[in-house]
Amino acid sequence: MKLPVTIHQARLGPENVKVIRPARPLPHAVLADRDLRLNLCLDQESAQHIGALWTLAATSPRALIHLPLRATQPGAQTLDLVLLHHSRQFAPSRWKDVRRRLPPGRPRTITLPDAALPDEPETDPGTRHHRENRDRFHQHLHAETLFMTGSAKLFKETTNRFSALAQHTPTPPTTHHCTAFHSTDGTLTPTAREIHIELCPR
Repeated sequence: MKLPVTIHQARLGPENVKVIRPARPLPHAVLADRDLRLNLCLDQESAQHIGALWTLAATSPRALIHLPLRATQPGAQTLDLVLLHHSRQFAPSRWKDVRRRLPPGRPRTITLPDAALPDEPETDPGTRHHRENRDRFHQHLHAETLFMTGSAKLFKETTNRFSALAQHTPTPPTTHHCTAFHSTDGTLTPTAREIHIELCPR
């Protein structure tokens, strides 16, 4: 898959922070904070793009993958999303300063493997519940942005949740297609909130 992105470099003290964003906005994707859980509503094209960016997070451990998703939605707080490899050890509290310093990005097209065809199947959920499994997504919320921090393996294994949604065409429009990062599937730390992801063609 060819993924058009923009690459930004922000200087923060002695450190150079690399931020990758989709080249075009995703106007039909909204991440809403519902207190007890998070809701991500998107169309097929957005599901495909987010799946590709999820894959990019697995292959770009030094970069912050930023999805600007904030939008006006009555009755809900909306959030941006940042995907981050745990080895980057970036403190979310620094994000506001980084975001403010971002210059115009350099356009680039990245070639990724098909997000719908992961190289290996997702880890058995039963295995994920073993006490020794610490390979789970950590969440942090800062400056109206949800940070999802995980390993390359975890990002790679879970990208197919988005690509599977992208393959659906709801007919009639009331047909419900969804997936989730659930508290029982072994992909989230105990303190992380569930994320319900719904295909919303309208």
